[in-house]
Parts: sequence; C-alpha cells; structure tokens
Amino acid sequence: MGFTNRLGGGGNDRSVLLVSLFLMLGVLAPTACVLWFMNEAAKGQADSARQSVTEAYRGQMRLISDRIDSFWTARAAALQANSGEGAAADFARIITQGLADSAVLFDKSGAVSYPLLPAFRPVDPAPDQPDWRAAQALEARRNRLGDAAAAYARIAKSERDPSLAARAAQGQIRCLVQSGRKEAAVRAIQEQFSSGPASKGLDVYKRLIAADEQLLALQLTKLNDPRFPAMERRLAALLGNYENAALPSSQRLFLMDEMSALRPDLPAFPTAYAERFAAQFLEVDQVRVGGTGLQATHVADLWRLSSANGRVTGLYRGTTVMSAMGRLLAEPSGGAVFGITTPNGDQLYFNGGHPELLPAMSAAKASRGPVLHKLAGPPESISAGALLPGWQITFSLQDKKAFEDAARRRKAAYLWVGFLVIAAMTVMVLIAGHIFRRQLRLARLRTDLAASVSHELRTPIASTQLLVDSLLQDVQLDPVKTRDYLELIAGENQRLTRLIENFLTFSRIQRNRQQFEFSETNPANVIQSAVLAMRERLQPPACELKIDIRPDLPSLQADEHALVTVLLNLLDNAYKYTPADRRVSVRAYQEPGHVVFAIEDNGIGIAPRDQRRIFRRFYQVDQSLARETGGCGLGLSIVDFIVRAHGGKVRVDSKSGAGSTFSVVLPCNGKSSGGEDS
Repeated sequence: MGFTNRLGGGGNDRSVLLVSLFLMLGVLAPTACVLWFMNEAAKGQADSARQSVTEAYRGQMRLISDRIDSFWTARAAALQANSGEGAAADFARIITQGLADSAVLFDKSGAVSYPLLPAFRPVDPAPDQPDWRAAQALEARRNRLGDAAAAYARIAKSERDPSLAARAAQGQIRCLVQSGRKEAAVRAIQEQFSSGPASKGLDVYKRLIAADEQLLALQLTKLNDPRFPAMERRLAALLGNYENAALPSSQRLFLMDEMSALRPDLPAFPTAYAERFAAQFLEVDQVRVGGTGLQATHVADLWRLSSANGRVTGLYRGTTVMSAMGRLLAEPSGGAVFGITTPNGDQLYFNGGHPELLPAMSAAKASRGPVLHKLAGPPESISAGALLPGWQITFSLQDKKAFEDAARRRKAAYLWVGFLVIAAMTVMVLIAGHIFRRQLRLARLRTDLAASVSHELRTPIASTQLLVDSLLQDVQLDPVKTRDYLELIAGENQRLTRLIENFLTFSRIQRNRQQFEFSETNPANVIQSAVLAMRERLQPPACELKIDIRPDLPSLQADEHALVTVLLNLLDNAYKYTPADRRVSVRAYQEPGHVVFAIEDNGIGIAPRDQRRIFRRFYQVDQSLARETGGCGLGLSIVDFIVRAHGGKVRVDSKSGAGSTFSVVLPCNGKSSGGEDS
C-alpha cells in the first residue's frame, strides 16, 4: 500500500514566491526602522543613565557626610575632660577607651597640664647644710663609700622633708651600689621606698625618686630571685596609676621604656605609645588651646581634634584616621568608589572593599596609588562636614562600570521592547503567510478533488454505460451473458456507492456533522458484512482471501455500519495496492480489553517515512499508481477518524515491497458474542 506526494503539493509557484517576498519586505522594512529608533533612544538613555547614577551616588555621599560629622562630633564630646581626678587620669581614660591615639590636656588658664615637659633644674638648697656637705665629701673619697652611705642614712632618718629624706636615701643606695654591696642596696630600697615619707619625695626636677629606685632594685635583682615578681608588679602598678600626680609624664615614659628593655617578653604598657606620641607633638608643634574640627599638625601624618570645651586635644595618626573614615565610607556599589580627600590632597578610597590611603598623584608617588589609575574621570565631591574643614567626600566610577551597567540595562529594556515588537510582527507575517499558503493549498485541493471526484465517478458510470449498451445491441439476449454483465454492473454500482459514501462521510467530518449510533456489535458480523460487500473483487482467481475469526470474541459498543466502512476501505486498499497474485487476510482476535481487526496483504508496502502521513486527507504515497487504481486519498483519513471516535487506534506494520498489515484496535465489552473460522 502506499501513498507519496500530497495532492497539489508540487512546490511553490511564482505567486507564492512573490507573496513570500512581499511578506519578507513587510517585516524587514519596519524592523530596520525599529532598530534605528532603538539605537537612537539607547544613545540618549546612556546620558540619562549617567545622570541618574550620579544623583543616586550624590545622595549616598550626603548620608556619608552626615555619618562622618556625627562621628567626629561624638568623638569631640567624648574627649572632654570629665573625670575630676586630674589631667593624668583623663589622659589614661582617653587612651584606654580608644578615643584617640594620644592627647594633650590643658588647664583653665590654657597651659598644658598633661603631659608636662621636663622642668629646668632649680637651685639645690641641700649642699648648704653641714651634714649634707660632710656626706658628699665622704662620697667623693672613693675609699670612704661605706661611711658616706651611713652618713646619708642618718640624714634620711632625721630629715622631716620627704623630698630631702628621699634624696638622702637615694645617696645611701648610690654609695652602696658603688661599693659593690648590691644586696644591701636592694634591702635599703625596700626599706626606704616601699612606705614612709621617702616614698613620696621628689628630686630637683620634680620626679618621683621612689619610682627610679624601684627600677634600680629590679636591675640589681636577678630574674630568678623570688622577690623579683613582687618588685616588678609594684613598679608596674606605680607606672599604670595615673591618679598619682607626683609621677610626671616624662619620667613615666622613661621608666616604661626601661622596664620593656628589662623584660621584652612582657606586653607593652598600653599608654606608652601615647606618652611618646604626645611628647613628640609638644616638642614640634605649637601648643594652642581649641581649634575647629580635625586639623593637620606640624608632625608628619598626625591630626588633632579639640574637645567640645577646648581643654583636650586628641591626637590621631594617619592610619587611625584612615581606619575610622574607612568604616564610615559606604561599600562600593555597582562599580562606584567612595572616598575622602584631605586638605593636603591625600585621598582615602576603597580598594576591593578595604580602605586605602592614596597620596595626591605625582610622578614620585604614582606607584603608591594603584586605585587612582582606575578611577574614571574627575570624581564628584561634596564637603565632609563642619568638623572636617577642607575635607571632601568624593566618589568616582571604577572603569565606568556603573554608568555602563545602567546604560546597558536601559538599552536592554529598549531592545527587549523592540525585539518583542519585531517578534510580534514576524509572527503576524508568518501567520498571514501560513493562512495564505493554506488557502492556496486548499484551493488547489478543491480543484484536484473536483477533478478526482469527476474521474472516480465517471469510471464506474462509463463502465456501466458500456455494459448496458452492449446488452442493448443484442437482438436476442443471451441469459449467461446478460447475467455476467448484470453482475459487472452491480459491482460497478457498489464501487460507485462506496465512493459516494466516502465523499459524504468526508463532508460530514469536515462540517463536524458525522454522527454514530453505538450499540452492541458482533465483530464477526462486521467482517462478514465487509467481505460480502467486496465479494465480487475478492473472488479467485483475482484474489485469494483468508478469513480468521477467533471464537468467543467479546462484543463491541460501536456503530456497526461505520466499522464496516473502516474494513471496506482497508480491504479496498489491500486489493488496489497489490499488483498481482493477491493474497488478502482478514483476522479478528482479542487482546487484553480490546478486539483487533487485522487486514494483511502482500502488496507494495509503505516506507517508514510515509507511515505517519498516510492518514492525512488527500495524501497518497504513489500518485501514478493512484491514478491507475483510483481513489483520492480520503479512505485512510476516514478510517482514522471513525476508529478514534470509537476510542481505538490504527496500527501499521509495513515495509516497502513486503506488504502491509493494518490493525484496528477497539475497546470491547468483555462479553462473548460468538465467532467463526473460514
């Protein structure tokens, strides 16, 4: 069996090509216009996107400015001296609380109250006293150091002035050390400077003598000496006690350094760096009270901030300022880089999410500013606030990525809209083209159908007319000949009836008017009716017919006349598409829940690529063979429609040149209806 080329499907003619060309022009011309307008709109949107991004980042810069101003205002308020326990205690509070790297405190008159610079040596009244002159004379004679130590000890016991008593004890200890009596010197230190009046005595520079002597005791004692830890703790506590106003800052720093050199394995004093920092500032910079905001000093990489009442100046290293500003800067967003520019041109930017201080760009310093090389154009800037005079908050774009991203997003929006418009136009044109091609194909099909119907109807009518004319020419009718001719006329009438029935069925299917009358149907009766209708064509020697109906087949809920039409079409195809030595087999058997009608032939077969197409209307595998055998490509489409309407399906098993088997699978009632074999 088989069926190759669709009726009227021989390719596009000139009209189709012209219409397709016009449709393509109808898409391409508007598409080019849309693309041009989109490109122009995208260019304009790039500037708009740049302005939008800039305004967004300006808003963020204002928020950053408020944060920075609030931070340094709070820091200035926190620096204000409020302990009531003296300048040294306020200094320690500021450092230990992390309010500043160092600080300078002023009294009400505006003079520095902490840290104090070393005082000038005043006139010493002690050498004018006889006992002091005698002790000093003995000390000058190197062989009388023991007597000198004893003389100083007597002065220390009898002197009522704590400072003079402390100086006498200091002389005693000095003589003991010079004479090599280190252990006696350590005991003397513990006796004289652990408690009593000498422990509070000051030297001529207003330094606490007890602190120096306790350090000397540590230096004279070995680390494994049991007394060493207690002596060390005592001196450390004295140096860390900022409520002791008798210990000047210069002496405190000196002793801290000496202890750190003596015990480098111990942690450094938390205020040692601050003490050194403040001393360096006072030596270099001009001491002044007050000032507005964060200002540069004469010390390199050092900034100062005055407290709210002006009596405290907080000192900050550049790295500290950088860290504080870095925490206040917003994280980079969309390729933007926020930063701070100092009055001297240094710039603080984020580098990969971490702040980095970048000096003003110059030939000598360019290598220190890798991020600035990547900044796109001059940065936008605003004032950093009232407490940071001359400071600017800036932002710039790193490789213009933010602007490009914003512009790209807007371009993408326009492109998507344009593409959707173009896609809609393309779909409309394709639909129009499809409708046109379909109408053109339908027109050709109508023309071919009319020609095919005319041919199909004319053939049996012409055959019948020829037989009738032959009979009428006989003067006396021959009964045998007459019967043979009448049988041929009956066969042609049956053929004509089937053709008309197929056309009517196709017409009803097209108009959705095909109706079925379902009732209990015996499968054997369907086969018998179909074979009876085809008996004239299926008789030997023209065809060898074999019928195999399995017994006890269940009944079907079906339209018996419609099923007979299905088998008639399949038998007709089996007969037409088997050239010679026809062998046709009709079988009916049961599968689980189904009854199967199988029509098998030894005809020309169907190629695999055509097996999915043969159920289309007007489709014929071999056009030339169809013209010889008759038919217009409706039979199998009617078969498929009727079988599907009954809830079944049609299976095809065929190979080219090896015959075909069409199996109609229908659901059954499960009730036996009887059957027969033949």
